[in-house]
Amino acid sequence: MRTDFVANISHELKTPVGALSLLAEALADSDDPDVVTRLSGKIVKEAERLALAIEDLLELSRIELGGDSNRHELAVVGILEDAADRVRGLAERRHIRLEIQDKDSALSVVGDRRQLVSAIGNLVDNAVKYSEMDSIVRLGVCLNGDRVTFSVSDSGMGIASQHLDRIFERFYRVDRARSRDTGGVGLGLAIVRHVAANHGGEVKVTSQEGEGSTFMLSIPVSRASVAESQTDNPVSAAG
Repeated sequence: MRTDFVANISHELKTPVGALSLLAEALADSDDPDVVTRLSGKIVKEAERLALAIEDLLELSRIELGGDSNRHELAVVGILEDAADRVRGLAERRHIRLEIQDKDSALSVVGDRRQLVSAIGNLVDNAVKYSEMDSIVRLGVCLNGDRVTFSVSDSGMGIASQHLDRIFERFYRVDRARSRDTGGVGLGLAIVRHVAANHGGEVKVTSQEGEGSTFMLSIPVSRASVAESQTDNPVSAAG
């Protein structure tokens, strides 16, 4: 499996590096201002793609190392807000509204803020990239038994059923051509799966082609926040 991983990441890194080399050669051979402008734009795009690939690879490596040293009590609404902020610039450029629901939730979890924000941020990033312009991406959170479930929903193109069992695999991409346009290398959802597992949870997806997708990441709720909620609402706690 490690051999396959190295082969895949080598391919993903070689592709933009090769493109950068060819574009740089073409740029050096041209003195046409229009050509220079066009090639410069392509160089920037390939450089960004390379940077994203390296960033995802480093993030996945950090998460796989695990460890509990950065785990703290975290408000779930704060996690959603931080994740949305990471993608807000892209959402604004695509005229997509990020709507955070359940803003009054007092629930909390014990976890690594960096990992959780990265995971939810990846889900929001995908939702924005694969949604139509002028649409809405909804972020929510709710309590299901002893677990907090974060959800990210869009009304985009959706995912065909034959892909749903594999989309959390490393480097698996439903539409490779579209992924290249959006800069993805197929590690984002693998990162989400690892973060969920590191927090004793899981990630699921429901999707319908042409109607959108909902991704749900569930992890154990903080006992302290449940106890506080029951203290604040004794009637509800009593059933």
